[in-house]
Formats: sequence, C-alpha cells, structure tokens
Amino acid sequence: MSTQNRIYLSPPHMGGKELEFVQEAFASNFIAPLGPMVTGFENDFAALSGIPHCAALSSGTAALHIAMRQLGISAGDIVLASSLTFIGSVSPITFMGAEPVFIDSDHATWNMDPNLLEDAVKDYCRKGKTPAAVVVTDLYGQCADYDALRSVLDRNGIPLVIDAAESVGATYKGRHAGKGGACAAFSFNGNKIITTSGGGLLAAEDEAFITRSRWLSQQARETAPHYEHREIGYNYRMSNIVAAIGRGQLIALPERVRQKRALFDKYVAALGNLPGIRFMPEAAYGEANRWLTVMLVNEKEFCASPETIRLALDRENIESRPVWKPMHMQPVFKDCDNYGGSVCESLFAEGLCLPSGTAMTDADFDRIIALIKGCAGDRI
Repeated sequence: MSTQNRIYLSPPHMGGKELEFVQEAFASNFIAPLGPMVTGFENDFAALSGIPHCAALSSGTAALHIAMRQLGISAGDIVLASSLTFIGSVSPITFMGAEPVFIDSDHATWNMDPNLLEDAVKDYCRKGKTPAAVVVTDLYGQCADYDALRSVLDRNGIPLVIDAAESVGATYKGRHAGKGGACAAFSFNGNKIITTSGGGLLAAEDEAFITRSRWLSQQARETAPHYEHREIGYNYRMSNIVAAIGRGQLIALPERVRQKRALFDKYVAALGNLPGIRFMPEAAYGEANRWLTVMLVNEKEFCASPETIRLALDRENIESRPVWKPMHMQPVFKDCDNYGGSVCESLFAEGLCLPSGTAMTDADFDRIIALIKGCAGDRI
C-alpha cells in the first residue's frame, strides 16, 4: 500500500462559513435537537429548491421512511422503485411491510426507464394491485425524467416520490432536483456534494404534509405539559448544530456544482478518447451536478477491467468504487419482481466511480490518470 495521503471518493469540502453558523449556535446555547439553525436551514433549502415546505431530518433514509408513512404505505402494498440505486432508497418500503418491485434504467440517462415503468403499472393494475407509490432515484446527481414518469403515474393516481439524495444542486427543465413529485428526499451525508456530516430533508409542495412529517419526526408527541402519544413516531429530527453546518454548505453549493462538473469534464478530456472508455451521459432535459464522475470500462477494448483499475488505485491509497449493485441482484431482494434488468446489470459490470472531491489537486488528478492508463500499459 502506498504511503501517500489517501485520495477519497468524495470527501467533505468546507466553504468557510460553516464555522460561523456553528459558533452562532454555540453562543445561543441551542445545542440540543431543535433551534433556530434548523428553521434557518429549512428556509434556506426551500429558497434554493423552490419547494416551499421542508423538514430537516437525521438522514435521507429517514426522509423516505416518513414519506412512506405519510403516503399510507402498508403491508401488502406494491411500491415500484429504481433498481440501480443505494439500498437506503428502498429499505423504507420494507419498513412499512410493503413489497418493492424494481424497474431497470434506460441507456440514455441511467435512470428509471419510463417505458418499463408503464409496463409494470399496467401489469399490476390488471392484477387489481395498483402500485401504492413509485420511488425514483436521481442517479449520481442526474435527475430522472420526472415528467415522463408522471405521465404514466398521474393517470393512475399513483404518487411519485423522488429520491434526490444524490442530486442537490442539479436541475430538471430549469427547476431544482426533486421539484415535481408528491415529495422529495435529500441527503447531506458526509460524501454528498454538500454535507451536514449526517442528515437529510423531506420537501413537498403541501404544507400539511411537511407539518405532520415534522411532528412524526419528533416522536409524535401531542400538545400537553406531559409526554402524551396517540401514534408511534420517530426520533428523526436534525440537530441544531448539524443544521448550522448545512447553512454554511448551502452557500458553497453553486461553486461545488461548478467544480464537480469541471472535474467531470477534466476526466473526459484525459480519458474519454481511450478505447473502451465511456462516461455517464447527461440528459438533454437538465443539468447534472456530477456528484460522482462515473466511467464505463469495456475490458476487451481497454485491456483492463474496472476491478483491475479499482485495485490498482487502491494499492496507491486512492478510493474508487463500483457502480451501485442493482437492487434486484441483492440477496435480500432475491424474491422480489423486477422489470428489465439488463441495462443496470451492464452498468454495474462495467462501471467505476472515480475520485470526485472538489478539493482535489492537479497533482492528485494527474496521479489518478497515470494509474488508470497504466492498467492498460502499452496496449492502448
């Protein structure tokens, strides 16, 4: 293993204002769960996203769990979901006792294929089991085609839940990621384009939806001088200190999007003309935030596999990662139905997520490129 400093896949990058907000929170002694920074973060995010009502929560998974609860998802329900995603997009479906059914991606965007979604909706409606909801993931910072999905769902009365955990700062037809569904979940985990160290947010156009979500996230405590509970809630609220970090990060977001996109372009310029190397396409309907730069490697043409490259980088203390393993291939979901599958299976087989930190130096980048090219040796 190399003794050089580790290059991480997507490390946090502070913008400079975070500490000021944290110090303000300390000075006010709002250290415990709620406080003015939480309200401020919710208001700031609403202004950024154009989604007027926001509840700051402990994680993106928590946001999706509350969304499932709010939509009345229950045991025996069918919920359609993207197959090419992180398990946190899907596990909240199972928390409610519902059954996930997985939909493949399309080649053009790597996101949920609207045609396969329509096939699934028609099949389940014919069986008398209209899906209770659809959870679509914005993959690697690129919005799914919300309007195409909605055209299928709206005529069947099926709500669209947008998992925008990876797409903060991205746009779809000029509007911010997540705007256009029944609700949207966002993540501010430590590896995201902006971070609160750990945290998430649920956003919706419906004020009552978010008011009740906040209440559920605070153990569903009734208004009383003692602790009174008529429903089961959750301990899912974001803390005031975490929200303070988030307020500083939101200020830096436009610059982080610019930097992520510039880094993607730099990778394409350095590697895109090599045989067997391709990169994640950008949909014509929006602008991706390029949270992670993802390339596809054809082993036969490049003379090295994605795993060979990953291991070569790892030996030099550089983190990279395979594309998400599709949910329909996961052992825990082996009994679940899926529509299609070949597209996301091929992306998993050939895909590699490259180091995408916005504070990466030119020397770091050059080192990564040299190692990737070195995997093919003089065969390219």
